[in-house]
Amino acid sequence: MSEEITTIEETTTEAPVIVDTPINGYIQTIGRRKTSTAIVRVSDPSGSAKNVTFTINGVKGVSEYFKTDELVKTVQEAFTKGGINRVFDISVVVKGGGISAQADAIRHGIARALVELDPNMRSGLKRLGHLKRDPRRKERKKPGLRKARKAPQWSKR
Repeated sequence: MSEEITTIEETTTEAPVIVDTPINGYIQTIGRRKTSTAIVRVSDPSGSAKNVTFTINGVKGVSEYFKTDELVKTVQEAFTKGGINRVFDISVVVKGGGISAQADAIRHGIARALVELDPNMRSGLKRLGHLKRDPRRKERKKPGLRKARKAPQWSKR
């Protein structure tokens, strides 16, 4: 009884394609969360910047737009936890929803752009949950109730 064992090494695989420079000067992706939509453009740095530069809605930087440090960390999470060592210019147009949902939408769009730049980053960002669009939404109010599930106070007599 001789069994032949085939290994993965025997099959030929092509190396993943790594895009060094964005097509048309930038890579554009869309990130969403609740009712927020963020259109993210990632491009090579225009000047001699040493850090990632953000422009949100054409005017503000990330720390000016999001007042709390928690939301700033949420936006930059794809870079810090993804282990990015390149510098980019990022311009974002974000609309709808609240400030927290906008931060999550921007993070989702940045993660998608980073995967487009380097497909090897997909597994790490997917493990962190940055590539999945969060499907949770507010539950609708039902008739006869005060909110989605809150019933009026009940009295026996």
